[in-house]
Amino acid sequence: MIKTEVLVIGAGCAGINAAIAAAKAGKKVLLVEKYGFLGGTSTFILDTMNGFYLPGKDNLKVVSGLGDEIISRLQAQNECFERSNTYGSGTVITYGPEALKKVYMDLCEEHNVELLFHAIAVNVTKQDHTLNSVKVATKNGTFDIEADVFIDASGDGDVAYMAGYEFDGVGGQEHVQSLTTTFRVANIDEEQASTFTKQDMWQWMKEANASGKYQLPREEGSFHKTTLKGCVATNMVRVILDDPTDVFALTKAEIAGQRQVHEYYRFMRDYLPGYQNSVLISSSIQIGVRETRRIIGEYTLTEQDVLSGAKFEDGVVLCGSPIEDHNQTSATKWVYLQENDYYSIPYRTLIPKNSQNLLVAGRCFSATHSAHAGSRSIAQCMGMGQAAGIAASIAIDQKCPVKEISIERLREQLLAQNVQLEV
Repeated sequence: MIKTEVLVIGAGCAGINAAIAAAKAGKKVLLVEKYGFLGGTSTFILDTMNGFYLPGKDNLKVVSGLGDEIISRLQAQNECFERSNTYGSGTVITYGPEALKKVYMDLCEEHNVELLFHAIAVNVTKQDHTLNSVKVATKNGTFDIEADVFIDASGDGDVAYMAGYEFDGVGGQEHVQSLTTTFRVANIDEEQASTFTKQDMWQWMKEANASGKYQLPREEGSFHKTTLKGCVATNMVRVILDDPTDVFALTKAEIAGQRQVHEYYRFMRDYLPGYQNSVLISSSIQIGVRETRRIIGEYTLTEQDVLSGAKFEDGVVLCGSPIEDHNQTSATKWVYLQENDYYSIPYRTLIPKNSQNLLVAGRCFSATHSAHAGSRSIAQCMGMGQAAGIAASIAIDQKCPVKEISIERLREQLLAQNVQLEV
């Protein structure tokens, strides 16, 4: 049996920020991760952070806090740069994933966050709506971890699911978003590659499919430059899967994703100027999953909240990103907010309904399908994590359920850590 004050399951960008925030508040924190490194989607699938800025010519910033500290460390190493998003969803930040892994490790070490790699949550013990422990499986067998407050940052809401809390998403009325295996292509002639547009590429994709010689499920997608000269990262693959939490179906999806990687690369090499001598150098460690379980929380963020720019009294994260729905067709659905408008994500969306000591952070938070499609970006997940970590520390200090903490105190501590609560 292991005991800690705050247990965080999942060391993606939400879980890391949650763990650091709770540790900065003086709490003993254990961060559990199934892989052997930190970062989750932000280091093994993506290399770009969305959501820090609003779309539009004013380039207004809406997310700061720990995210800013992470970015400043990358900047100090010349390991990131800002660029315009291909789809007009605001300035984004592209970085070196290996450098980000180290930034995360340094921050965890500096704030005394205890790490446990190669461990996965497999069960929980719970009395009424109070979680007592999480059982993790490792190469050393299984063991239980007790905590005062638990934060589920697993992405799939695994702990909340095992604890019996309600969820939407998989098995719901709407299909979850499609999956993508990302990949990197190097040795590109950048001068030649600058002679065509994304619209040209999309037209060539249609022509390639029409020829019958290629099978490209998504006739759009994008690539962008990276921190490495002559190297691009892609977001093209599209795999349809109704339940990415089904490991048997997910295995088939992984295989399909890998096959698509090679098919899209073949298309790029054959059609795109400057790619004739290119090399496929890597694909994501696992397929990228956008949506699975979305917990039913004390409040559920809706599409109307997003598009109307709703601001909540318990808002803890800001977002102005468009709804980006990678649906089950060959094209992505984009719905934009009004120029320079934004909404806030309420703290209540991080609390499974009736939970006493369990919070969630990241893409398993409480939102409808459409609202989730606009607020699952890395910047917002970082913000949710920071808010959950601070909230956990307050619940411990106040000796109260997570849903009864002082919202005023939570927002004061967020502001003290340079989190933006308005623009």
